[in-house]
Amino acid sequence: MHQSSLWSVGEQGSPIPAPMDAALEIGAYEALWCEHNASFKTIAERFRGVPGSRPSHLVPESEAREVGSRVLAKLRERTQQRFDVRIHGEWEYPERLRDAADPVELLYIQGNWDLVTLPAVAVVGTRKPTSEGIERTKTLARRLVKDGFTVVSGLAEGVDTAAHTAAIDAGGRTIAVIGTPLGKVYPKSNAKLQEHIACKHLLISQVPVLRYDAQDFRSNRFFFPERNKLMSALTLATIIVEAGETSGTLVQAREALRQGRKLFIMNSCFERKDLTWPARFEAKGAIRIHSYADVRHQLVPADSENRRSRTAGPLVSDC
Repeated sequence: MHQSSLWSVGEQGSPIPAPMDAALEIGAYEALWCEHNASFKTIAERFRGVPGSRPSHLVPESEAREVGSRVLAKLRERTQQRFDVRIHGEWEYPERLRDAADPVELLYIQGNWDLVTLPAVAVVGTRKPTSEGIERTKTLARRLVKDGFTVVSGLAEGVDTAAHTAAIDAGGRTIAVIGTPLGKVYPKSNAKLQEHIACKHLLISQVPVLRYDAQDFRSNRFFFPERNKLMSALTLATIIVEAGETSGTLVQAREALRQGRKLFIMNSCFERKDLTWPARFEAKGAIRIHSYADVRHQLVPADSENRRSRTAGPLVSDC
């Protein structure tokens, strides 16, 4: 873990580097999460109430130091000491993350942080996709890679796994935003994939370590839909491949529209008579797509068309 730094303003208005004690900020942020009924919303409200504050401004230093030492010990053990953090106020923290409904002040990461500076598209959907849904996901990921986009997803089983794997197999970049702390894996079957992404790509977690460890799996479920808000903020657009009426993916759909991001929904979702959400979101501004050409038309600048020799055919024959 590096010693973080941010830019502050000197007496003459010139930017000067001021050190940020990452261990202190981690401890303070985790201490906020240990408070009764803490949530992304309540913590975001705390920071909105004191603009420009760091976590350490809201927690006594002695408490932050003690909590921070416990968190760091856990993370070092679980990640073989390969992790870092990004804190709001650092120059490396992307300002677009503030578009989320409840912006996150601190992120735990493993891998290549530079990937967040590149254009990215989220590909998300159900944990139990159809075989056609899997093929559509793979095709989307491959073609996004060919057009230079980083593929972002949540490392869940189903659509997420297919998106990450296809992007990697195509020689592209991928970012996984997980619903567990670093060093924890869900589902267990994705342990090797998570390790590969952490080493060769980028793994991001906004989940507090101590709070997660103190709760059972039922209470920790709420971290999964919350990470969808971060995925939307990270990306130019979200593509939904397949999703049920109560899918956590719809959290990302709502957030994408609220954030002003593009939301694409595959035509096959509209063809299901048991689903009402596709029409609702289309009425609010979502874009129905029949082929990758529809995505490309919205995201790839027209002047780049002449520089590319790739085609954009249908995702699958019955898309």
